[in-house]
Amino acid sequence: MNTAIREIEDIRGMLTLLSEPALQETRDFVQFLLEKQKKRKAFVDRVLKAEKETPIRYRSVDDAVKAIFDEADN
Repeated sequence: MNTAIREIEDIRGMLTLLSEPALQETRDFVQFLLEKQKKRKAFVDRVLKAEKETPIRYRSVDDAVKAIFDEADN
């Protein structure tokens, strides 16, 4: 039997022993974990995408700041 399947079955058995409020709390916590995992994946994807882009180089800090403000105005 696969380890993941065994763990799922163990958790399922434990859930049947919980009270209704504890089940709701468990459900909320699992939803929190799923949302956290989703946000982390999105962050990692953004970072990996950014790493593939060609870096932008400026002659000075003033040029970089000007480019940021010019982009914000658009």
